[in-house]
Amino acid sequence: MLPVLDLATADDDPAGFRTALREAAHRFGFFYLTGHGIAESQITEILSLTRRFFALPAAAKDEISQLKSPQFRGYSRLGGELTNGQVDWREQIDIGPERPVLPDARGYWRLQGPNLWPSALPELRPAFERWSAALSAVGLRLLRHWAVSLGAAADLFDAAFAERPATLIKVVRYPGTTTIRQGVGAHKDSGVLTLLLLEPDSTGLQVALRADEWVDVPPLPGAFVVNIGELLEVATAGYLRATSHRVLAPAPGTDRVSIPFFLNPALDAQVPLIDLPAELAAAAKGVEVDPANPIFNTYGENAWKSRTRAHPDVAALHHGLEPASS
Repeated sequence: MLPVLDLATADDDPAGFRTALREAAHRFGFFYLTGHGIAESQITEILSLTRRFFALPAAAKDEISQLKSPQFRGYSRLGGELTNGQVDWREQIDIGPERPVLPDARGYWRLQGPNLWPSALPELRPAFERWSAALSAVGLRLLRHWAVSLGAAADLFDAAFAERPATLIKVVRYPGTTTIRQGVGAHKDSGVLTLLLLEPDSTGLQVALRADEWVDVPPLPGAFVVNIGELLEVATAGYLRATSHRVLAPAPGTDRVSIPFFLNPALDAQVPLIDLPAELAAAAKGVEVDPANPIFNTYGENAWKSRTRAHPDVAALHHGLEPASS
């Protein structure tokens, strides 16, 4: 069982909460978060709209096909995303910050632009814009507590998120299958942190708490699942842990939906490195190095790497890129 942290206790006992937060991220890289202040009615609305979107006819979903978006936004059909070069058995919408395209954009700045919204479900846009704002506030609050728990100033991370943070929401459905095991292949998140909403009674999420030992992470009523991204691992020289995780495809006759929210800084931001206190630095294990998956100093370079690898069809169609090795 992953640790359960109650954000509501941070007001009365900030030191106790920060210690628990630091230890959960150090030991596991994953934890449940309750007391987050997101209303049950808002959670119910988001899950309902998610189900309603995926129940639309194929033509209504394809209206916002990601193939129409140079910014990798919109709907991907089953098999439309890859992890580690292998097909993920899921359909999804990708939603980012609503911003204008930059003229003559180069490199990762090509990720900035508008979303694609389904005309058959106009309620989706305002609901998910509210969702993004609410979860951004929770995530930034956690980052400030982490900073203090690691011996830094509370506002250490603020500048990286102050202007044009590159947050990302994935609205995901995993259909049942008899032939495919990979809902999402094993990976670490490339950003700072993730807040995941799981549908009640869903199964399939697993975390590698130790090498080759996968542990199930079932939903906990009223809680988000929170995990560390690679940039926080880098910022702490490996003291905070970005943990591999995966999703197994559901059994036939079942499906599951989930909505991960990725709190990412501005595309041109560099997350500051933390000068850890001696006792914490001694426990830092260093950043895990994977030659096939380099971690860049600037967030946008990581985002561009991830998006072009995950969606090689969009990368080829809009950016003329050949599929990259994964």
